[in-house]
Amino acid sequence: MRILPLGTGHDAAVLLQTRGIRAFGDGIVSVVLAGYLAALGLSGARIGAVVAATLLGSAALTLGVGLRGHRVGRRRLLQLVSVLMVLTGLGFAAANGFWVLLVVAFVGTLNPSGGDVSVFLPTEQALLPGTAPDSQRTGLFARYTLIGSLVAAFGALCAAVPEWIAARVEVSDETALRWTFVGYAVLGATVLLRYRSLSSAIEPPTEAPAVALGPSRGIVYRLAALFTLDAFGGGFVLTALVVLWLQRRFDLSIAISGAVFFWAGLLSAFSSLVAVRIARRIGLVRTMVFTHLPANGFLILAAFMPDARAAIAALLVRSALSQMDVPVRTSYVMAVVSPAERPAAASVTNVPRSLASVVPPILAGWLLGHSPFGWPLVIGGALKISYDLLLLRTFRDVRPPEEQVVEDISQP
Repeated sequence: MRILPLGTGHDAAVLLQTRGIRAFGDGIVSVVLAGYLAALGLSGARIGAVVAATLLGSAALTLGVGLRGHRVGRRRLLQLVSVLMVLTGLGFAAANGFWVLLVVAFVGTLNPSGGDVSVFLPTEQALLPGTAPDSQRTGLFARYTLIGSLVAAFGALCAAVPEWIAARVEVSDETALRWTFVGYAVLGATVLLRYRSLSSAIEPPTEAPAVALGPSRGIVYRLAALFTLDAFGGGFVLTALVVLWLQRRFDLSIAISGAVFFWAGLLSAFSSLVAVRIARRIGLVRTMVFTHLPANGFLILAAFMPDARAAIAALLVRSALSQMDVPVRTSYVMAVVSPAERPAAASVTNVPRSLASVVPPILAGWLLGHSPFGWPLVIGGALKISYDLLLLRTFRDVRPPEEQVVEDISQP
């Protein structure tokens, strides 16, 4: 397999590299976050509140960048957010009290999920289609997703390192976990350096549009509404919360949880390449729906499993299916809007992933504080199934350019 599809070049390579660097930090932080906050003495509800603050802050920043960022240089924008990533890591490493952590979580780039929900994601998504022809767009996004999931999986596996260090260097778990966030800041500095090598070709045209969204406004808003429902369900099963459930339900350590999400990440990573093949046969929308539905069934099933092995098996099967829709979904959004609308469309459709996920972590934390049963998994899975069915009904006839061409050729 080629690392880059045909027709792509330097800028695409840089964006894939920065995705991988950030993914490593996201992977390790998503696993250690709940344990770190618990080590600081926070209750389940307060842990959920901090997780919610990261999502709410990301949503506000992402929406602002999407609606106003078309007036700003894209390289400058990405570099500024990289500086914010550095400050976020240092802030979490230095903070102690709940309210300080809450503020840093809100204004920073911390990600409580193995996937990317920060302002980086929609900005890079808007840039990637311009680096490849339409025929290679889904393949490029598949590689973008593959790298993110694969490196995030290794990050999750490395979540066991602080615990290992604490046992051998005679430092507390809390101190060892603090250094994880220092490492997150170092990754932010590395991302900053890589963004500096982007070429001027990624900058928007001089005649930037007066409004962020134009003719595609209706489609974007309908997609955003559906993604809101999906993200609301996903907010109940963020990685940090599933780790907390595994700890409360089966007494799993952070090290074991990290190993679980390492394998889950590997399965998710390589499934994105399979999604490209499926999409070529049945189309982007059907690929999103027909891979996502069974994944959510296994998510609900995991809650009813009697032991850790069975629950982990269900979660791993879910992981092998649940992320197939990610590159396909992104490719679809970027295909059904004009190039000038892509930054705003990427932000407006990604904001629900953060904004709609604000309340569920608080509810999930409260539920797990009162019962070890996997109510968050059941609720989240049911909501995401509703999203799948509504997406198919609403957008099955709205096709991207490459599918319209195939249809025209096939007709007599």
